[in-house]
Amino acid sequence: VGHCHPDVVKAAHEQNQLLNTNSRYLHDNLVDYAERLSRTLPEKLCVFYFLNSGSEANDLALRLARQYTKHEDVIVLDHAYHGHLTSLIDISPYKFRNLEGQKEWVHVAPVPDTYRGLYREDHEDSVTAYANEVKNIIEQAHNKGRKVAAFFVESLPSVGGQIIPPAGYFQKVAEHVHKAGGIFIADEIQVGFGRVGKHFWAFQLQGEDFIPDIVTMGKPIGNGHPLACVATTKEIAEAFAATGVEYFNTFGGNPVSCAVGLAVLDVIEKEHLQAHATEVGNFLMKLLNEQKIKHPIIGDVRGSGLFIGVDLIKDQAK
Repeated sequence: VGHCHPDVVKAAHEQNQLLNTNSRYLHDNLVDYAERLSRTLPEKLCVFYFLNSGSEANDLALRLARQYTKHEDVIVLDHAYHGHLTSLIDISPYKFRNLEGQKEWVHVAPVPDTYRGLYREDHEDSVTAYANEVKNIIEQAHNKGRKVAAFFVESLPSVGGQIIPPAGYFQKVAEHVHKAGGIFIADEIQVGFGRVGKHFWAFQLQGEDFIPDIVTMGKPIGNGHPLACVATTKEIAEAFAATGVEYFNTFGGNPVSCAVGLAVLDVIEKEHLQAHATEVGNFLMKLLNEQKIKHPIIGDVRGSGLFIGVDLIKDQAK
């Protein structure tokens, strides 16, 4: 919502002058913020865990998935990045390929990139073809006696090249993953909170019939203040609580963080920032496409709202 937005600064300052505690102490801000955030999401995603960073959120999502499914393995997309914790480096091909390599419980699926990926725009059914790659990975894992806990994906792969997965891909993948006893985790840390313009969450670009089992949030959620969230279903949360080992985060969801989170949502709404992202994004895409006509080096321009990718190429044929 902009550097040092006065509404956000004011909310943090006012709450800091009143009270800031660790999250063992109950405070209305936590409930108010959870309720407000829930209005942006499908009804099924009704349990919230608050944390301090996107990496913490993704690590917790991994724990939730494993506890709920009793499985270990994770499927991710090639070139993905999900955070800096050890558990997340392990599921980030962007990182682990330069470090200790791929763990046995990690499976890498091709990015559903219809411009330069395995199946392109001229393919008769790229959605099914890319989803079948995930299905094949699941079958191979089962043949080795392994079981899949989750398909873990950014709703729009960002580090992987600002990719827009074809509509319907998530639905087909979720079908294969659910059939295998796994769950679908949508990482919205870079792409959520109205950045894509026409929707508040990037996973909604796939269609109204698609709902992830877990959504993780970070980065824009606090406009620079350390705040993150995991939203999930009652069933998954209950399975996690059943261990008897309660989830606790000292500062995740503290009164100041929640005041900041509420202020961010207020600003997004009051200043019509979703519509702004659509308008400015469309304008930028129009200008980029004009440049594409002039310059053969620009192979592709793609995006939604203010999530935009430009592919620079050497050879149109490749």
